[in-house]
Amino acid sequence: MTPAGLGVDIRQVASDSPSVLTEIFQDGVNLAVWQRRLPAQVEDFAALAIGLGALAADQRVLEVDEHAEPSLPGLLEEAADFYGYPGFVADVQWLVSAYTCLVGARRVGLRLRVLQGAMCPRFHVDNVPLRLLTTYAGPGSEWLQEGAIARQGLQHAAPPVDNIQTLRTGDVAVLKGERWAGNEGAGLIHRSPPGDQRRLLLSLDWLA
Repeated sequence: MTPAGLGVDIRQVASDSPSVLTEIFQDGVNLAVWQRRLPAQVEDFAALAIGLGALAADQRVLEVDEHAEPSLPGLLEEAADFYGYPGFVADVQWLVSAYTCLVGARRVGLRLRVLQGAMCPRFHVDNVPLRLLTTYAGPGSEWLQEGAIARQGLQHAAPPVDNIQTLRTGDVAVLKGERWAGNEGAGLIHRSPPGDQRRLLLSLDWLA
């Protein structure tokens, strides 16, 4: 489907190779998904982390350099004693580095949260250029192919939608938002998964 004024078909791509993430730069691609299986120790850590009594969160702005490993001292420190923590931190570091190289970022916004309940329950588009999302534990975000729902009035209650797509646990997704040059009116339509199941979500935003 082609939104008015865009001139190209809107589509999504997925692969079990991380190189698929570079396809987000193609005109018309508003979602690129690396379908990966989490390392066992990272999977074990995430399962423990979502059991934290209080809903943990870590939010910071990182000054990054594509030639240096990002420093993440005290990342999700509430869970630092859990089995698999070093492997988890290493995985987040790798994703920050990959995202930095992908977009040529100098500054990245990192948010890591244990959530219970839908943070963004309605289908919406993000007012950002490119956002990376991955769910380490619990259900992944839901998204729609172009044309599944009218973009007009997304902020209001929407009718039931068929053919909802779901990111899997461990998938690394790069979403193109409304602030990507030339993508106005074509940001990926997505939402948090419904229900009150806990999940551990990482998001990275390109700030500069």
